[in-house]
Amino acid sequence: MTRTNWVFGYGSLMWDPGFHPTEAVKARLSGYARSFCLRSTRYRGTEEHPGLVLGLDRQRDASCSGMALRISDTDHDTVMDYLRVREMDTGAYREATVAIQLDDGRQVDAIAYVMRRDHWQYAGGLCVNEQARIISRAHGGRGPNADYLFNTARHLTEIGLPDRAMNELAANVKEILASDRNN
Repeated sequence: MTRTNWVFGYGSLMWDPGFHPTEAVKARLSGYARSFCLRSTRYRGTEEHPGLVLGLDRQRDASCSGMALRISDTDHDTVMDYLRVREMDTGAYREATVAIQLDDGRQVDAIAYVMRRDHWQYAGGLCVNEQARIISRAHGGRGPNADYLFNTARHLTEIGLPDRAMNELAANVKEILASDRNN
């Protein structure tokens, strides 16, 4: 794999990268969609009640906006080791070098963690109502699945990359949570 100092963040890596990037720039990746297509059995769910977290799902005509995070040369190996433990603990993602377009016009190669559709944790194609039902009820080692959704949606809006579908999903989850509290 080609060595690159860029990582493409499309979910929690944008708001909780776990390292200090030397540069962070809005970016776009073509050919992939951000979707709640990964069953989470550790961080945002359990084996008995999996949650859903974001994955980059290959789709020919899609594109995904996110953040390009640059790793310093001196921290490269340490950060990559950290990211591999964080992102590849179950093997549901594969590490890929992808071409991304930075908001300032540069095109760079970046590491992205891409969903493996052949993995048992792949949950692509769920309707919005099913996603909302799962997310509203799941809880894992890093807290409620809903918090992950809300943090990501809020962060995307704060950085100027609002995601309409994610905001609608968040609204659905909030309705379910409110209904559950009232019952």
